[in-house]
Amino acid sequence: MLDPKVLRETPELVRAAIAKKHLQVDLDAVLAVDRSWRAQLQEVEQLRGQQKAANAAMAALPKGTPEFLAKVGEMKAVSAQVKEREGRLKETEEAFHQAMLTVPNLPHASVPEGGGPDANLVHAAHGEPAAASPHAVPHWEIPGFERLFDFGRGAKVTGAGFPFYVGEGARLVRALLRFFLEENGRAGYLEVSPPIFVNAASATATGQLPDKEGQMYETTPDHLYAVPTAEVPLTNFFRDEIVEEAALPIRRCAYTPCFRREAGSYGKDVRGLNRLHQFDKVELLKWVHPAASYDELEQLRGDAERLLQKLELPYRVLLMCGGDLGFAQAKKYDLEVWAAGQKRWLEVSSCSNFEAFQARRAHIRFRSKESGRPELVHTLNGSALAVPRVLAALLENNLQPGGRVRLPAALAPHFGGEWLSFGG
Repeated sequence: MLDPKVLRETPELVRAAIAKKHLQVDLDAVLAVDRSWRAQLQEVEQLRGQQKAANAAMAALPKGTPEFLAKVGEMKAVSAQVKEREGRLKETEEAFHQAMLTVPNLPHASVPEGGGPDANLVHAAHGEPAAASPHAVPHWEIPGFERLFDFGRGAKVTGAGFPFYVGEGARLVRALLRFFLEENGRAGYLEVSPPIFVNAASATATGQLPDKEGQMYETTPDHLYAVPTAEVPLTNFFRDEIVEEAALPIRRCAYTPCFRREAGSYGKDVRGLNRLHQFDKVELLKWVHPAASYDELEQLRGDAERLLQKLELPYRVLLMCGGDLGFAQAKKYDLEVWAAGQKRWLEVSSCSNFEAFQARRAHIRFRSKESGRPELVHTLNGSALAVPRVLAALLENNLQPGGRVRLPAALAPHFGGEWLSFGG
């Protein structure tokens, strides 16, 4: 959530941020609710002062006297007004809170202008796409693909976008997850196995609600949400807590299956493993001191990049423009791998800095040694990595004559060999 002081004191800055993100927000309505809330608060405080003064005057008078009884009547009248005004104030305060949930985070000054993906900047690149296998084809066209990645039966059992991974396909997914978790552990991230359902408060704290409500799977009658990413339960680990400043930065990683409706997706973007409703991902999460926030973002991106380097996948780093940044992020990098069979780049990681936006919603603070007061941490997260598109690129880039796939040396020990076969 944005700091209300920023909205009150610099509304034009917030308008510019909304424009840069190409979002639609009725900021005038938000400001109007804020003005109403502050006016009502002032009125309630004045009435409370009158109530306190009447109570003090009554206490100084002899009981039973006309003056005492008059003050009793006065205090009762003021008390009734206070009660009525406090009820209205509480309603307006909740309305202001809900209105503030519609205001996005401010983009960092380094975020480029632009309305969509075409305006993202290539920040860095690694490896040569041309070095991929000359035998590459789209992974779903590899003979025998459906034996290891059964989309037909997944659609029968659940629906489109929920495949079965079978035999060596399942073993390869498990190998990737083990590789990701062990490598992230060596990089200093403590592994956590979180819940895969969260309540509305958790989804609101990270910005999924109300912004992405239609993209999340919700249970009834419990009203729990299947996690779209481990970011949601991980971030909320410290919700409503004060952590020690000396403990910062705190680093965690977690594997979860992830669930997303992906409404509106179509065409080549959804073929094969490119876009699923259920997929596996390892997420990195950091709670950091605000002064170190952007240095930590670069380190986070580097941690995700090292996995791609060890998997010998050509990739590029995109700095996202304002229109492709997202509601809650202040700055974001996307990592995209080259899929030689499709001849296109596939996103496998987003590394984001939210500054204090999530921490303000979740009330995650540290006690500053300098001021002695609780202050908001900054939160960052990044995928390291999402399995399906990494898997797609591995299959396409390393396809050999005869239909086998040679696995990278770093992954082979986790799989139990360097070859993946699609044979029966």
